[in-house]
Amino acid sequence: MMADLKYPLKENTVPFWAVPVYSLLLPSLVFLFIYYRRRDVYDLHHGILGLFFAVFITAVITDAIKNAVGRPRPDFFWRCFPDGKDVYDSLGNVRCHGQASVIKEGHKSFPSGHTSGAFAGLGFLSLYLSGKIKVFDRRGHVWKLCIVILPILLACLIGISRVDDYWHHWQDVFAGGVIGLAIATFCYLQFFPPPYSDDGWGPYAYFRMLEERSAQQTNGVNALNVQVMEAQVLQQRNEQNNQSYTSSEEHDSGLNDLEIGRSSQEIYKPR
Repeated sequence: MMADLKYPLKENTVPFWAVPVYSLLLPSLVFLFIYYRRRDVYDLHHGILGLFFAVFITAVITDAIKNAVGRPRPDFFWRCFPDGKDVYDSLGNVRCHGQASVIKEGHKSFPSGHTSGAFAGLGFLSLYLSGKIKVFDRRGHVWKLCIVILPILLACLIGISRVDDYWHHWQDVFAGGVIGLAIATFCYLQFFPPPYSDDGWGPYAYFRMLEERSAQQTNGVNALNVQVMEAQVLQQRNEQNNQSYTSSEEHDSGLNDLEIGRSSQEIYKPR
């Protein structure tokens, strides 16, 4: 096993401080650019929220597995024996005499944190772009596919650099990529429809807002219709009451005329 851990100790091609830059800052700048073009605050809010969820959940899972597994890095020999002289006890166990912090970092090979973070952030960005530009609209636009592949390609190059720097085995990079992409997909689908959906260009919250607004408008129209119907019913009742009152007055007037006629006949009746 130690023969596979004697790769030279090298510096990182992609430093640790670059992890939040390419996994959080770069996708956030893309979200802000799309917000500037569309002015959709729902899309910006849920895009950034889903992105941070994906990256932070991936970081927690990756660190937990790193500490649980403790797989040595490919350069562990030079971390353990800086002078190149390996020392073992009577049972064959390794007795490291290097710097403690360097040795501890050498036991965090599986999975790759750089790769999982890259696939979490850039994978989320790729899903986001595929929904915005409608890659799966069945029109065969190759340029859309190229735009979606670019973030994934960048994440793959970051993973390859980890193997090239002898900080990770290829299995570590592969596992990190699977973890990051799986968490990114899960978090994306919490806030956005699938990219192949007809509504894949917007978040769920935006469509819920449209439904609520439509329901409010429908309720307002229904309330207005009810008020109009009530006014019509009231008007009809008033008209009926007026007609009843007019007919009663005519009937009373007829009776009065009849009584007056009878009285005049009785007065002028010859005796």
